[in-house]
Amino acid sequence: MSNECVQLAHGSGGKLSHDLIKDVMWPAFANEILGEMNDGAQLHISGCRLAFSTDSYVVKPLFFPGGDIGKLAVCGTVNDVAMNGALPLYLSAGFVLEEGFPIADLQRIVASMQQAAKEAGVHIVTGDTKVVEKGAVDGIYINTAGIGKIMDNVHISGKNALPGQNIILSGYLGEHSLAVMGERHGLQFPQSVCSDCAPLNGLVEAMLTAVPKVAVLRDPTRGGLATTLNEIALQSGVGIMLEETHIPISSAVQAACDILGFDPLYLANEGKMIVFVEPESTNQVLDIMQQHVYGSEARVIGTVVKEPRGQVGLRTRIGGVRLLDMLVGDQLPRIC
Repeated sequence: MSNECVQLAHGSGGKLSHDLIKDVMWPAFANEILGEMNDGAQLHISGCRLAFSTDSYVVKPLFFPGGDIGKLAVCGTVNDVAMNGALPLYLSAGFVLEEGFPIADLQRIVASMQQAAKEAGVHIVTGDTKVVEKGAVDGIYINTAGIGKIMDNVHISGKNALPGQNIILSGYLGEHSLAVMGERHGLQFPQSVCSDCAPLNGLVEAMLTAVPKVAVLRDPTRGGLATTLNEIALQSGVGIMLEETHIPISSAVQAACDILGFDPLYLANEGKMIVFVEPESTNQVLDIMQQHVYGSEARVIGTVVKEPRGQVGLRTRIGGVRLLDMLVGDQLPRIC
């Protein structure tokens, strides 16, 4: 890979992103904690279990229906910490600003960050700001890192999927990708689409307080549902079978995808999560999720199976089975 160049698709969250991690990052940074390959690091320090995660945000445009880069920077990292079964507590925020960036836009962005942090119940406690010459970045890039305390008796990992478990999705797919795309290109969809960007830690806390033995949590961001489930299938060495008729896709998203030729299973989401849970706990988890504003449309979308290992299948409306691979290429760069 040393003779190649970085492509936009290396940031898609799909197959090329995984190749970049495997071939470049992993050989340099390999360690036991990183090797877990979860949404963040799970740390054991003096008897305390902590979750630690970081993410960088380069979304274009900066403002879109349902959110902006500031809200996204808070919610995205809060959610990554929460997907480790943790209660997010503190965030850092790093800004790279382009010379000439409007102060009014910066004020709007940081106000949005504070509002999102307040909703999530976290505090932004440290940060950094750098300014570079005009043209060196596209307006503003933000990095956030988050730390939280893993809940008692909770052990979440992408390696915990087992045959027989049910897979729950918390709501409609694809809204974030299409909201950003529509704003970026000035598209008018048959029905309006808003980003689902939201902090999920309250939903996670309610669910894990009642049912701590959830096996896997993951938010299907870049690469969408299909890519995220492929990651889990590979981590756990299991197969996954989805039911097409059970997957929640709004009429607005489906109509836009039909026009643009997109598959909603590969579109990014910023306020949805996937839950792997044992059959005997499924109804209880569903009831809790459906009572929460960010899980009201939750439903079982599939099951974990023994074979074929490391693969995801979709039982279609007409009864056939379609193999879902990781995202190849990039449907929409700079989505987060």
